[in-house]
Amino acid sequence: MLPEEVLLGTLNEQYPCRELQIRQLLALYSPFLPSPPAIVVHGLEATGKSSIVKSVLETSNLPHTIINSRECITGRHLLERTVASCLDAVDECSDIKVDRKPYSRCENISTLAIHLQRLLDGRERFVLVFDGIDRQREAPPTLLPALARFGEIIPSLSIIFIISVPRPRFLHATGIPYVHFPAYTKDESIQILSKSPLPIFLESPDQSPEYSEELAEEDNAWVWTRFLAAVWDALAKGAARDILSFRSVAEKLWRPFVAPIVDGTFGTRDFSRLMVANRALFQSEDVLLDRVVPKVEGATTSAVSKGNYLLILSRAISQAFLTCVVTHDLPYYSKYLLCAAYLASYNPARQDAIYFMKASEKKRRKKGGGTAARRAGRGAKHRKIPRHLLAPSPFPLDRLLAIFHAILPHSVTPTADIYTQIATLSSIRLLVRAGAAGVDVLDPGCKWRVNFGWDYVATLGRSVGFEIAEYLGGGAE
Repeated sequence: MLPEEVLLGTLNEQYPCRELQIRQLLALYSPFLPSPPAIVVHGLEATGKSSIVKSVLETSNLPHTIINSRECITGRHLLERTVASCLDAVDECSDIKVDRKPYSRCENISTLAIHLQRLLDGRERFVLVFDGIDRQREAPPTLLPALARFGEIIPSLSIIFIISVPRPRFLHATGIPYVHFPAYTKDESIQILSKSPLPIFLESPDQSPEYSEELAEEDNAWVWTRFLAAVWDALAKGAARDILSFRSVAEKLWRPFVAPIVDGTFGTRDFSRLMVANRALFQSEDVLLDRVVPKVEGATTSAVSKGNYLLILSRAISQAFLTCVVTHDLPYYSKYLLCAAYLASYNPARQDAIYFMKASEKKRRKKGGGTAARRAGRGAKHRKIPRHLLAPSPFPLDRLLAIFHAILPHSVTPTADIYTQIATLSSIRLLVRAGAAGVDVLDPGCKWRVNFGWDYVATLGRSVGFEIAEYLGGGAE
């Protein structure tokens, strides 16, 4: 076993700017000390959470398995995937193979607890990692609190939850350690990317055979580091804050930036003159968009190409806003406003009295004959399509507010704050106007349409304890 300082030095060299987080994980999962039943590792995307947790467990030689929740379609798929991965991990660290017949089915969380208790009985320690568990599809609200108590039932088990942004008291337990991975700053991002600079010359210059590989590597590092600082200040500071987007933008601009050096116009140390000559590269924002249709140069662009370009641009903007909304939690009433907007888009207006009226009168029962007799004698001609698979329908603002007040668990006074939240949801493209009905986004004559799907609104509803499927109408013929 390597000493702790040697382990720390190896991991710090592999993952720079994360010494504090590595020290915390090594202290919590030391081979010589007991580990907590559960910990939470949280931080935004591209901050090194998954890679560092995996490296710490591998370096410490602890038996472990990592479950990627993005690969699990349903809640039961997650449970069965967990049992199968634990069986594989136990087989790797043991000479005796485990009989898998008793573990063939795992239908609920109680069965998972029984399987893990039987599988890990008599073992010293085992670490179970759930990566991205906060974005698990079809996850019941009791999944995370139940998993957090597995370490109390099974003494040899320790669970790590890797999530983006933890909600307050989402595990319903106290005393659980949290390890935060903050976003990389400018200096940290440049330090990390400077460890692997891109080459200026793809081939050694023919006119200077004395240009050795050592000089080329020195020039590459010198120009690349200053180029990264310029890219951050011009583009990445406001549009590509995570390190993966930062490197992607830098790689797209690198070849056009060093082209004057390659053709001999400037030297490798003429960085100021190079910046002045290539200032147009940092003024354009085309590199921030991932294109499917190639860019057409000149003024002879056809109408079809313009339409495709605008479509790609609008999808990219919508995806960027949705990513921001998923990463940062919405206010309480905004979540109910989006649920009400989804119901207004996918429920016919004639069914509002059925689903949202506080008091309903008894329906008159039909006697024999009439429509009842005709329906009893024949089956349905058409198969009904679930409404959430159809396109969203436009709805007026007053209908949205009526449904919003109907689904709220308590009464709220209509104030300017509600209308401000509607305007904010419109600005981030979660609600879009169906037609141009004036400049004011809160114009009563304007109709709206939702710009998100079923998976998003279902997750949004569960976060406030609202099951939107109970208020969604049946299929449409």
